[in-house]
Amino acid sequence: MALSTTNKHPEQAANNDQPPAPDKPKKAAKPAAKAGFRQSMTPLHTWLGLLAGWLLYAMFLTGTVSFFKEEISQWMRPELPFTPTANYSGVADRVAQTLAQQAPTATQWSISLPTQRHPIASAYWRTPEGGRRGFNSGDFDPQTGEQLERHARATRGGDFFYRFHFQLHYMPVMWGRWLAGLAGMFMLVAIITGVIIHKKIFIDFFTFRWGKGQRSWWDAHNLLSVFGLPFHAMITYTGLVTLMLMYMPWGSDAAFRNAEERQALNSKMYLFNDPQPAAGQAAPMVSLQTMIAQGEAMWGPDSVSRVSIDNPGDANARVYVLRSDIQRPNISPHWLQFDGVTGHLLAQQNGVGAAAETRGVLYALHLGRFGDVATRWLYFLSSLAGTAMVGTGLVLWTVKRRARLPDPSKPYFGFRLVERLNIGTIAGLSCGMATMLWANRLLPVELKTRATWEVDVMFIVWAVVALWCFVRPVKKAWLESLGLAVVMLAGLPIVNALTTERGLVTSLFAGDWVFAGLDLTLLALAALHAMLWWRVQRYVPKSATPKKAKPSASHASHKAAPSVASATDAATAATPVAHSSHDQAL
Repeated sequence: MALSTTNKHPEQAANNDQPPAPDKPKKAAKPAAKAGFRQSMTPLHTWLGLLAGWLLYAMFLTGTVSFFKEEISQWMRPELPFTPTANYSGVADRVAQTLAQQAPTATQWSISLPTQRHPIASAYWRTPEGGRRGFNSGDFDPQTGEQLERHARATRGGDFFYRFHFQLHYMPVMWGRWLAGLAGMFMLVAIITGVIIHKKIFIDFFTFRWGKGQRSWWDAHNLLSVFGLPFHAMITYTGLVTLMLMYMPWGSDAAFRNAEERQALNSKMYLFNDPQPAAGQAAPMVSLQTMIAQGEAMWGPDSVSRVSIDNPGDANARVYVLRSDIQRPNISPHWLQFDGVTGHLLAQQNGVGAAAETRGVLYALHLGRFGDVATRWLYFLSSLAGTAMVGTGLVLWTVKRRARLPDPSKPYFGFRLVERLNIGTIAGLSCGMATMLWANRLLPVELKTRATWEVDVMFIVWAVVALWCFVRPVKKAWLESLGLAVVMLAGLPIVNALTTERGLVTSLFAGDWVFAGLDLTLLALAALHAMLWWRVQRYVPKSATPKKAKPSASHASHKAAPSVASATDAATAATPVAHSSHDQAL
């Protein structure tokens, strides 16, 4: 036993005989600081933007192209001749003659006059055997008055994108408008909370760090948000105002209780008067052009947009001449009412009350029809920046959270769902919208339901691309869907040149800027998608490095004990003779 004791170092033996030191008491954790008002707005901004982001992206993009819906409609009807200096005088009378032959039993006609942006006349008429809501509609050649459906391809044109952006598709119109309104309210709250949570909103306008991964996505989202902040707030709020009586009808219901009062309200906001009872006696009408001339004398040249006739061909015919909203930032109806048989002026409205006037100004600001070409391009670019703002916000949600995943190669289901929905919405919608233009050029002109098929093909391709993204790895899904968008957008000018006589080169030499401008815009959008493809192809996500927890005092003491034991074992192993003698003594 004495030999065994001499093998231990005196200090080591003393340490082994002492009891372990007690753990030091832990300091009480400091209570977490209470989140301030700005910090409390961050989750609201994040989750509202995410939950409504996919629908908002589709609404923003289709609304963006709607600022040029008239030009898109022209491009989608290449059979209509290019007439830069057309004379539209007398077009209302020519269309009225055609309607008198095609719809002799109609109780109401409404004729929209052509403009330089929309060089065809449009009309709808109410008949007892009419279709949905009792109306039929058609487009007419302004030179001859003949219905164009017999000479040009049927298409929804740019009006489809305009309608989709606030009432969607494949569902009842009212449901679509309610969903669009809910998304618009989410967008308005997201804009307000976004302003609150930005401490350096002015500096963000001048800050962009390229190639910095997540930081670059933050900078892009902030820059796009700040750049178009006044426009985004205006376009969102005024979009809600356009359907305010549907979303919040209680005020008008309380103020206007009976049918006569509500009819007076509608007359201040729209030209929607119930037809006067017919006399039952046939009577020829005076020329519509003479009444249009009186309106232009009052409001200015080319200031009349529409002529509406109640009881056409009857002794009690009434004609309404409506002022255009293209040259004024207000859509409140200004109109003149004439006796259709004598041509005498019966009534007029050249102003409305302050509330209706305010609503008319806000509505006009949302549509942007009052502006010239430069103003419409500013609307287009600002709205495109809004689309990119929503898109970068959706992508940023996944980029920010991927770095926090325990295993980025195996994300959880919700994360994978958001990633695939982002790809299907951002890249898939571009493919779908381009497909609609492809279908316009490739579907047979004589196909009876070609206008419906153009829209159906768009949604079919959009759905196929979205489903494809769910079965592909994330990066490959981005590259494949963006690559398809590049090919389809860049190929449209080629298809247009091969299927029509108004290709890009021909249109440039002829000064046909509708066709040339749209082809050039398609090429620019293809280049934008190609740049996105290139950025995604080069992107390498950074893997998260988990932080090591700081050891506690008790953990350190337990960790030190094995170290002493290891030293003892090492010393013991170094004296095999002593161990042998010790065993013999035992």
